[in-house]
Amino acid sequence: MPTCRRKRVVLTEPSEALLQAAKSNPNKEVYYLQQTGEIFETYEAYAARMSFYRLKQFQCEVTGKSGLDYFQALESEQQEAQTMHSRFPEPLKAAVLKAVQWQVVGRLDHLVEAVFDRFKDRYFVDEKVFVDAQGDKFYAKVVQVHPPKTKGDSVGVPAENQASSSSVPSPPHGIADDDAVPIHKIGGDLKIPAKEALVRDDPLKYFYKIQILEEQHEKSHEKGKAASKDKAKWSGSFMDVQCSVMSRDRLAFSKSILRRFIRDCVDRDAAVASPWTVKPVIAKHYGVDSVMPEETRKGVEDIKRGEIDKRKKIWEDKEGPPTKKQKKMTAAQEERVKALAVAAEKREREAREKAERQQKAKEEAERLAAEKKKKKPIRYPTEDLDVRLNDKEKKAGLKVKKPTPSKLGLPFGENQGTFEAFLTSWNFLVIYGQPLHLSTFTMDEFEHALRHSVVDPPCPLLGEIHSTLIYNLRTVPFARHSAVLSLLRLQDTLEEDHRVLGVSVDELAGAMADVGNNWERVPLRHTEMRDGWEEALLGCLKDHATLDNFPRLREVLTRLLFAPEPHAEVSSSSSSSRVSSPAANDLCVQSSPSERYYALPPADRIDILTLLCNLAVSSKAVHSHMESCEEQLTALRKEKIEIGRQKKQYTEEMNSLAGETEVKEPGTNGIVPDEDAMMHESSDLSDVPSEDGSETASTSSARQKRSTRQKDLRQKAHTQAHAKQRELARAQAASAKQALAEHRRLDEEVNKLERRLEAIEREFRKLLGAVRVKPLGKDRFHNRIWWFDGMGSASLLGSGGVVQYGTGRIFIQGPSEMDLELILKKEDDDYETRRLEEEGPEGMLAPSEWAQYAEPEELDEFLAWLNPKGVRELALKNSFIKWWSHIAPGMRKRISDLNISAKLPEARRSTRTKSSGHDISREPYMMWTNRRAVSSV
Repeated sequence: MPTCRRKRVVLTEPSEALLQAAKSNPNKEVYYLQQTGEIFETYEAYAARMSFYRLKQFQCEVTGKSGLDYFQALESEQQEAQTMHSRFPEPLKAAVLKAVQWQVVGRLDHLVEAVFDRFKDRYFVDEKVFVDAQGDKFYAKVVQVHPPKTKGDSVGVPAENQASSSSVPSPPHGIADDDAVPIHKIGGDLKIPAKEALVRDDPLKYFYKIQILEEQHEKSHEKGKAASKDKAKWSGSFMDVQCSVMSRDRLAFSKSILRRFIRDCVDRDAAVASPWTVKPVIAKHYGVDSVMPEETRKGVEDIKRGEIDKRKKIWEDKEGPPTKKQKKMTAAQEERVKALAVAAEKREREAREKAERQQKAKEEAERLAAEKKKKKPIRYPTEDLDVRLNDKEKKAGLKVKKPTPSKLGLPFGENQGTFEAFLTSWNFLVIYGQPLHLSTFTMDEFEHALRHSVVDPPCPLLGEIHSTLIYNLRTVPFARHSAVLSLLRLQDTLEEDHRVLGVSVDELAGAMADVGNNWERVPLRHTEMRDGWEEALLGCLKDHATLDNFPRLREVLTRLLFAPEPHAEVSSSSSSSRVSSPAANDLCVQSSPSERYYALPPADRIDILTLLCNLAVSSKAVHSHMESCEEQLTALRKEKIEIGRQKKQYTEEMNSLAGETEVKEPGTNGIVPDEDAMMHESSDLSDVPSEDGSETASTSSARQKRSTRQKDLRQKAHTQAHAKQRELARAQAASAKQALAEHRRLDEEVNKLERRLEAIEREFRKLLGAVRVKPLGKDRFHNRIWWFDGMGSASLLGSGGVVQYGTGRIFIQGPSEMDLELILKKEDDDYETRRLEEEGPEGMLAPSEWAQYAEPEELDEFLAWLNPKGVRELALKNSFIKWWSHIAPGMRKRISDLNISAKLPEARRSTRTKSSGHDISREPYMMWTNRRAVSSV
């Protein structure tokens, strides 16, 4: 039975009222849950129970798998039970179940241990076993079991158990050949103590007649051919063996599978000292007695009574005698009660004094622990909020206050919700640019494109974005005219003639009828500047959008299909702003989407793109791209591990070469001992004539000859020594040169591997962005730090190593609601005061509120503010160090690009018509081209 929070799920029984109603009215309609057989009177009860079963909080009781719903857990239990029952020996099931029936054992593990010890050396007819005979292991079947004689002489057991061949006509002496003798009856009875059962029914005295089975899975390699031929001759033969040479397959009989079998077949009540009972259906199938014998019942009651008395005594000793209304007592009883009361009062006083002493000792221990904790140094890194700057660090110049990030500099930053939708849309379009066939563009270009408000010249970036999304949504299932149907359902809940922007639902539905009907077949060609994409967009909204997934559907469709009167439009365009005024003039003139799209406020355009991106996530192209990225990530991980191994190997070789060079350097003076040896030899030669003792008698000519000879020998020795020295020096120079060349080669290989690792990191970031987007890290107050460059189809480096950027900024997002709850639960001090002190009132971000750092100098100050003694800020600082060579150049390049193209940007963004003297077509966002679309769409 599946469990929920470690408790078995009990099926709901029909109420008494429902049973009575069913008897009085057999045709009464009820709700039936087929998977469990439960019956419910109301749909609410049925739905609530089904919702409960669908929760991912159930656990398979057999395998322990969690995180399943009820039906998955039930299916897992059934599959595991089927597998277990097929593996467990069938002849052993009845014996095990009879042994565990009516056993009073506290833990299931103890019961399994007892059963395993009793049956591990006891075998039954038709069991499949392994037999060791003559050094080989055979797969065999038990044909007959010969128990020892219970009367007469003792059984003679041979000292060594050897398997005998089938030529033996009868079992050994002392073995009964009567099948009526019970098999393992005493040994399998758990009521009999284990030692007594072993003496009365020793498994070593049993003989088993087994039949060797033909091997089913013999290996066919050359070394096993001879063994296979020898085993083949034993196939089908009979042997008489004992349990010492027999064993079971561990997959069929072990403690784990025995535990699963017993747990699946038995049950126990929740009462104290309740016996284990075999489930009725299983007991009937295997012939296990389901009626508790009288003797067993009395034994169980005695055990239960003893357990209850034991617990009652413990309770009385702990709580004192229960206060009950008693009958009138005699004098002796009163004296006894008084004595007990005095004793109880004495015990209570002693217990109170003991508790006071323990409390004082505990307080003293806590005081000593607190003092020790104060003296104990903190090990860094630790929790960020536990780290505070001391006076020494403040004097050293560490920053206390974080630089304030900018909120107003965000695109559409006046509305945080609009900015977050804008950021999400840009991130989706850039990351999935490859499956969408869309070239990358910067966030600034995307912002300027959404602010583009003139019909001529058209903005190519807007056309390409919407066209690629429309092409992609053709593969996503949709319902025809879902927007119209949703609006008509809305009309039923509104007042009659309810209007939005001066247009009723009926008028809007009539205007939508003939626009964009064949949007999924319109050829939006890149060579034709995507002509007609506005009408196709309206058709896409008609079939994909509803008020549920697009709450502003009615307002957006009204703005796309209706225009104000000409004089009102001219007057409103002269004073237009980024956000449309709620008091705008009514739209009364029917128009076309190609004329009215550029009059939409940027917020409405962002809402449209958000809807299209959310729908495109479920497209086949995006899903295929995500799976491809997962495969490439796996390949990169393997390559990174292999490169790390190669780098380690090269480094070890370089270190060994450096060590050899250091050892050889002292060898350059090795000529000195050789020269000394030569000189020693020459001195020996010069001393040879002096041994005669006739130096005084020699003539001056002989002395001169000896002197000349000594000079010649000395000169010859010097010449030989210098020759050896030069040869050794040349060999050492050649060896050092070779070692240096090898060291340089290995160093170059290591540099190549490091460059490849850097490329892998960049590629890993690109691919990981398509699967999940993660922040760089969190600061001490759990603000999330985001850097969106270099993910998906975007790259950090262009051709020739040129720096590229997507946002060129670092975004700060406020802590989540969950983070704040955890902080406030854990922190009992001045958390808000510290935030106000270190972040300032303008730098404190609300949950999910956004800000940015756009200047490298601001980011430098932010990095200086981070304290690496905290775990979060240490990880964040390491992430910045890892990517700093791309973050800082990207920010500087963005500032350079903005300075080049800056020509009164605020005035240009806020106008709806081309200003005189300014060519809008020369703006960077107007010069963007979709290079991926040339060969694809």
